Amino acid sequence: MQGQICIITGASSGVGKAAALELARTGATVALVCRNSERAETARNEIRMATGNQSIDVLLADLSSQAEIHRLAHEILERYPQIHVLINNAGVLNRERTTTVDGIETVFAVNHLAYYLLTHLLLERLAASGPARIINVASDAHRWGTLDFHDLQNTHGYRVMRVYGQSKLCNILFTRELARRISGTGITANCLHPGGVATGLGWNNGWWAVLIAKGLRPFLRTPEQGADTVVYLATSPEVEAVSGKYFAERRERQPAPAAQDDDAAKRLWQISAELTGVTW
Repeated sequence: MQGQICIITGASSGVGKAAALELARTGATVALVCRNSERAETARNEIRMATGNQSIDVLLADLSSQAEIHRLAHEILERYPQIHVLINNAGVLNRERTTTVDGIETVFAVNHLAYYLLTHLLLERLAASGPARIINVASDAHRWGTLDFHDLQNTHGYRVMRVYGQSKLCNILFTRELARRISGTGITANCLHPGGVATGLGWNNGWWAVLIAKGLRPFLRTPEQGADTVVYLATSPEVEAVSGKYFAERRERQPAPAAQDDDAAKRLWQISAELTGVTW
C-alpha cells in the first residue's frame, strides 16, 4: 500500500481507528476524518507511535451537515491528487429522534446520506486514481430494518434499533446500486458486517446506554477484530475485481432479501439524490 491514499471516516475510535492503524502499517497515507479535534490528534499520535508511519493526516468534519461534507470533500480534493481507498465508516445510534441542521433525521443523515454524498463528491478523483476501492461499513443489523419510502426519516413510531437497522439496510442497497453504476470505471464498491464490536457507538444516549455497553463488552469483538474485514476489502488482491457484495469475516455473505432488492436500491438512490441535491 506504499503510495496509496486512504480516506476513512469515523476514525478517532473503534473500528475506524483500528482500520486506520492497520492501513498505516502497510505504509499507506491515511487521512482520519473525525468530528472532535482533540480525539483526532490523540488517534493520529497513537497511530504514528505504533506504526512509525508519519503520513497520518487529520480532517475535521461533522458528517451530519451536508455543508460540512462539501467542505470536507473540497479539502480532500485540494490536498490529495489521488484517492485509492474510501472507507465510509462513521455512524450514530440515537435513542430519540433528532434532526440535523439540514432538517433530516440524524441517523438516516449520518449513516446513509453522508456515505452517499461524500462518495459522490470524491468519485471522479477515485476514478482518475484507479484501481480504487470504496468500502461501506454496514451491519447485520440491516436484518432488523425495513424501508418505508413514505417515511424514510422516521417521523412516526421511532424505534432505536429499527431506525439503526434501516440505515444499515440503506448502506447495502447503496453499495449494490453504486457498484452497478461504476462498473467499468476501475472502482469497486463493497460493504461488510464488522460483527458485534465493543465501541462507543450509542454512548451519547445517557448513562444507562454506557452501562449496558460496558456490561456487554466481554461478549463482543474488539475493534481490531471488527476492522479485519475492512482492511481485507481495502488491501487484498483476492477482492480486487469483486464489487457490489456484502462480506463478513472476510467472506462474501448473502444479506437479507430486502437488501437484495434492486428496485428498492434504485428508488433509494433517487430519493438520496433529491435530499442531497446531487446529480450523478
